Amino acid sequence: MTIKMRSWLFAPGDSDKKMSKAIGGDADIALLDLEDSVSPQNKPQAREMVAAQLKEADDRARIWVRINPLTTPDAVVDLAAVIPEAPGGLFLPKAEGKADIAQLHHYLTALEAAHGLQLGSTKIAALITETAAAMYATREYAEDYPGRERLVGLSWGAEDLSSALGAREQRGADGEYAHVYELARSLCLLAAVNAGVMPIETVQPEFRDLDALASRAKSVRAAGFRAMLAIHPAQVEPINTAFTPSEDEIAHARAIVQAFADNPGAGVVAMDGAMVDRPHLALAERLLAEADAG
Repeated sequence: MTIKMRSWLFAPGDSDKKMSKAIGGDADIALLDLEDSVSPQNKPQAREMVAAQLKEADDRARIWVRINPLTTPDAVVDLAAVIPEAPGGLFLPKAEGKADIAQLHHYLTALEAAHGLQLGSTKIAALITETAAAMYATREYAEDYPGRERLVGLSWGAEDLSSALGAREQRGADGEYAHVYELARSLCLLAAVNAGVMPIETVQPEFRDLDALASRAKSVRAAGFRAMLAIHPAQVEPINTAFTPSEDEIAHARAIVQAFADNPGAGVVAMDGAMVDRPHLALAERLLAEADAG
């Protein structure tokens, strides 16, 4: 069964209430966090709490865990605590290229074998623009490397990148991201498409402004993103709506497919007073596939 992945809702790993709400809510992926939302002194307890949530869950495939960066000793401890309970996948922060995916893959293979889990069953998504070095490695995710088959999504982040850069502002007076962060977003989109995985838009910190969230989600979907991260349950519904093809979109896509079916071998067809070519057909077919998966 294909799992929808439009909305990825973070929940702090040291809060049973917030984790339970995320798991029981409408987010496609409940993303239990062991990294930024958990203080260093609370990480040991958070690992136990996340493992307990996984153990009690009916559908672990839609429960993912964000571990700590591989450059920290916390990462291996995170993995040892949660992999025995078989989460659907791991969200890797501060990834800096294919070597990080390969390293995580090797850890996962050993732990899956040790706990009788199907090898390769734990999927990976990665945050790939959180350091300056990471920005130069985005093309690597499409290359051949151990664990490549586990990778299902790539996302980007502005907060950690701004911290790494020593930047005091991420956005201008108009609320739009400064150039370097738009570059990070673009590199993420290009890297994900190049690797054949899902591009995932970053969070919107202003969680009460749902109109702005809906507008942004609609805009990034139009640009090619297929999902978005959320930090509050109220953000889930606008995200799910934005990344779900509308009835009008589906009808238009079906009309394009039918137009080419009626004109076999044609490279271009006329429809509604406009010329439609094969790239439009490919987009229509992809939209219908996404609608069927939903």
